[in-house]
Amino acid sequence: MVLRLFVVLVLCLTAGPSWAAEAWRVTKSEWSAADEQGYSAFIQRIGEDGCETPDDCINSDANPYRGTDGRGINFNADCADLVYMLRAYYAWKNGLPFTYITGVQSRGGGDIRFSPKGNKAGGRRHITGGENGRSVIYAIRDAISSASYRIGPEADSDPITDLYPVKIQPGSVRPGTAIYDVNGHVALVYKVGEDGRIFYMDAHPDFTLTRSVFGAQFGRDIPAMGAGLKNFRPIRFEKGRISVAKNNQISDYSTEQYYGNVNPDPQGDWRKAKYAYNDLEVGYYEYVRIAMAGGKLTFNPVAELKATLKTLCSDLFDRQRFVDIAIEAHIDRKPHPEKLPTNIYGTDSMEWEIYSTPSRDARLKVAFRAFRDDVERLSKLWLERDQRVSYDGLNLKEDLQKVYGHATGACSVAYTNSSGKRIALTFDDVVERMFKMSFDPYDCIERRWGATSEAEMASCANTPVKERWYAAMQRLRNQIDRTYDARMDFTVRDLENKVRGSGSDQVPDVNVKRVIDNIPYRTPITTMAPPGY
Repeated sequence: MVLRLFVVLVLCLTAGPSWAAEAWRVTKSEWSAADEQGYSAFIQRIGEDGCETPDDCINSDANPYRGTDGRGINFNADCADLVYMLRAYYAWKNGLPFTYITGVQSRGGGDIRFSPKGNKAGGRRHITGGENGRSVIYAIRDAISSASYRIGPEADSDPITDLYPVKIQPGSVRPGTAIYDVNGHVALVYKVGEDGRIFYMDAHPDFTLTRSVFGAQFGRDIPAMGAGLKNFRPIRFEKGRISVAKNNQISDYSTEQYYGNVNPDPQGDWRKAKYAYNDLEVGYYEYVRIAMAGGKLTFNPVAELKATLKTLCSDLFDRQRFVDIAIEAHIDRKPHPEKLPTNIYGTDSMEWEIYSTPSRDARLKVAFRAFRDDVERLSKLWLERDQRVSYDGLNLKEDLQKVYGHATGACSVAYTNSSGKRIALTFDDVVERMFKMSFDPYDCIERRWGATSEAEMASCANTPVKERWYAAMQRLRNQIDRTYDARMDFTVRDLENKVRGSGSDQVPDVNVKRVIDNIPYRTPITTMAPPGY
């Protein structure tokens, strides 16, 4: 016994500061409201910092705990890991208990990341004190995937889920809220604006970090797939064990994201969900925006245009970074595989997963299409003198054209072509060639940016085989709805023969400038003079 105590003492003394830095000491029985507020503030600082990888973020001045990590910590994370790793890191540094599921099982077979009927939780690990914090973070990275989020809102049995769907309201959706895209992507809210915009950051397989604004790019489907905005469940550490709150124990648990907030369909058909605010029926994404703005029902088309153009411009810069990463890795110099991956949107093929952009490009296209549709809808409401439009100017078309011209004039992307020349593309250039831009990492950079002219293509080193693939994949580029459950290991001949599931002949309209230019003149209201005036 004496020898054992001596050994423990020697180990502690020799470990010194490193042991102290890495030990996870649980000093609190639960996450208080103050702890949740502190966590939200922590996430907001990370999100607003501008750091470009999770590892950079955790080692930047945005992290107030960066000096307590001893020999440092590897914080490389993809989209699913980021949410859990940041939550666990904050818990570790603040003496809080933590728990997480260690696996999931599919309810309908197939790839658990894209299971058609969702998943159910598997095992669970509790962190109750004495663990090595660094090791826990690394274990979470190994255990969590996007499949961990693909669990329906009613799941409330052992082992219980980590996250629950929140009511769409200020305070419930906050920095630290997770957003699950039914197409297999995960993001983390880092700020909510006064106008109801939800700002998020998301990590990627190459461990880069990007930021954007929540909208239609986050796909929805049957509730069992678990899409939407979710928070971590309250937990309590007592008598050596952790209990996890059930749905009926959580005040802001809500299924309105799935079934609507107006007379939900008794059969539970999510497609029939209706959303309304102050008796005004609106679409789902508009409802989220209004609810998060505290019921603000008016929108200024000019302000909306300006803010959205800024977001889309940022998204284009992010794409530029991703394409450059593939080129720097010389993937474009490799021969094209004989077949596409089993599914181009969700694959275990390392090269394709890291360097291709089909999902990213699809989200971008959805965002551009939603932008075009929103401007068209707001202009129609203005023409109809709908009170939801707050605009005091004299000529909406002219004001929108001015803002569009100024904002897009300041937004351009550029690439270095295969011969080393810098090629600049305006915002309108990108809109024009959006469905020509290749997501295939084996293409030359000119094709990655949608080049078609003989002059721009002169430097492209694509082989005739690659050019055949590029032409054959046009229908896949036209498809903006991601189909993760479809078999897509097509040959080039399959694509040329337009086999089932190989895309669409229709090119969606994403041209917002054309919408603005076609806004008709609105006849002003004339005030009749009283008789005898």
